[in-house]
Amino acid sequence: MITEHALLPVISGQEEQFEAAFSRARSIIASMPGFAGLTLSRCMERPNMYLLLVSWTRLEDHTEGFRGSPEYQEWRALLHPFYDPFPLVEHFETVSFVGQPL
Repeated sequence: MITEHALLPVISGQEEQFEAAFSRARSIIASMPGFAGLTLSRCMERPNMYLLLVSWTRLEDHTEGFRGSPEYQEWRALLHPFYDPFPLVEHFETVSFVGQPL
């Protein structure tokens, strides 16, 4: 299992519109092969910063499958106008786990 980690800096004042757009966009990513789940969290100290964690079966499911798909263009159109600057996206493999999944 791979975890995609993205800090999403949303333009201040556009948080409500971003969350509405994300509600529409999440069905796009959820329909992709290899998608295993996601969480979107809002920062309490900086309300325009969001943390997106997406679980993928394989790294390529995200980097090649999703990003190379026509559906990704729709995802981009819905969400990318809200970011300033563009998010840093990184991928992680679990090496240790205790507790309940997030």
